[in-house]
Amino acid sequence: MMPQNTEQLPLPKVLWALLFGNFVIGTGVMIVPGTLGVISQSMSVSVAVAGQLISAGALLMCIGAPLFASVVAGWDRRRLLALSMLWYAALHALCALMPDFSSLLIVRVLTMISPAIFTPQAAACVGLLVPENQRGRAITFVFLGWSVASVIGMPVGAYLGGALGWQSAFLLVAALGLISAVWVWRAMPDGVKPPALSRAAWAATLQSPALMTCVLVTTLYAAGQFVLFAYLAPYYNAKLAISPLQLSALFMWFGALGLFGNIWMSRHVDRLGAPRMVWMGICGMILSMAIWPLGTTLFLAALVTAPWAVSIFATNSAQQARLVGFAPALASGSVALNTSAMYAGQAIGTFLGGVLISTGRMNDLHGYGFVILVLALVASLWATYLTNRLKTNHGLKNS
Repeated sequence: MMPQNTEQLPLPKVLWALLFGNFVIGTGVMIVPGTLGVISQSMSVSVAVAGQLISAGALLMCIGAPLFASVVAGWDRRRLLALSMLWYAALHALCALMPDFSSLLIVRVLTMISPAIFTPQAAACVGLLVPENQRGRAITFVFLGWSVASVIGMPVGAYLGGALGWQSAFLLVAALGLISAVWVWRAMPDGVKPPALSRAAWAATLQSPALMTCVLVTTLYAAGQFVLFAYLAPYYNAKLAISPLQLSALFMWFGALGLFGNIWMSRHVDRLGAPRMVWMGICGMILSMAIWPLGTTLFLAALVTAPWAVSIFATNSAQQARLVGFAPALASGSVALNTSAMYAGQAIGTFLGGVLISTGRMNDLHGYGFVILVLALVASLWATYLTNRLKTNHGLKNS
């Protein structure tokens, strides 16, 4: 009897709980960009100051992802992931009660502890839940939650924020977080504990030129996007004078294309290779930034964002699969560092965008994003070269 091809077998049902958890995490992370204009008006602060909610939260996630990877190494993942979602739910509810911007900023930063834990730790434990030859598909499947968040969570949050106030959007995330905590608790088996990285393993991760160049790629493409992405709501309000419903529709379009891109990538990543997928995704982002000035109407803005939207989540999922595939034994550390890099890039891009807006240079956001994304493309090609060289040298040593 021929052995069964496990690549074609259905993925375990527990991955749906992790996907939904990433959906909630993604919705909560993107709820601020979607309601930034409303928060700015409600709290009587400038858009650039309100952007600190994004950059400060991203900085916490940047520092927290690798730190928590060490702190929670011995935790059972069922308890860890469920508790992190409970924290996310409670802190989003508390955010909705904050009376001023300073208190909101503090609580928002504390809320971001959950994304720093859930996303990298969910990805790291996937390898213990599926066979090795399903790993790439399983990881990209779990990260579809972020794409779904951009299709449903961010547009709905943006609409609720514009129609009922930003607090209603935060309360929505709180309710979803509670549902996710229950689902993860019921679906995850006991005893899932990815091996903790030793000091030697952390050293191997940090000293690997190929891995660290991949991490740099993530920092650059996240920064290149968030120069503009963090301020899309106030940008479109200023340039197109669109209504909350139109803004929600534009975000939904963006998210739907992001979901399509991620699904397509998840089906082909094992065949085409994760490095090539990352290269294609960054090129899509660069194209949108290059033609950005053409988006002078709602319809044209939707067309201009299309290459970026198709690429945004597929690129990140492919990057995760790229890291895990390159060094599976170092996945806990490399995925945590990659998550840290993503949030570092978000903080850098949001800060840079805020500086540009505060100096009256909103029209330059896409130009800065273009330059940073070109640097990300160059770094990605260099990472592929380093990886191939290492494989070649390793092959020569074994021959």
